Amino acid sequence: MERHIVLDTNCLLQSISQRSKYYKVWESFIYERYILCVSNEILEEYEEILSSHVSPLAAQIVIDSILRANNVLRVDAQFRFGLITKDVDDNKFVDCAIVANADYIVTEDSHFNILKHIPFPHVQTKRLHEFWEELENEG
Repeated sequence: MERHIVLDTNCLLQSISQRSKYYKVWESFIYERYILCVSNEILEEYEEILSSHVSPLAAQIVIDSILRANNVLRVDAQFRFGLITKDVDDNKFVDCAIVANADYIVTEDSHFNILKHIPFPHVQTKRLHEFWEELENEG
């Protein structure tokens, strides 16, 4: 459970359905196999996007699960690094990862690719299928 991750909203959305190939990501969160790092901004986005894709009740259950979990690290990013310029809204995930000292951000968003070229602060990313494979290989 030592691994700290930031989960991009679309990756969360892809992982919450039991019918999804990536359900293992959500299930592993429930079983405390990693620490999910979030900020208030991220939680607000989770709720907004989930509510538009699933029922408001299902969205609230997911948010409540996150808020009550022991394996959540809530941070407040006081400083805005502004590392992503093509979609500045994505910076909330980067700022959270930096403040939380997360191992990586799990994302499918190509805007995060710029992070590979920024030496400091260094923020790693993984694709959803890479994180899923990592969880699968751990058993």
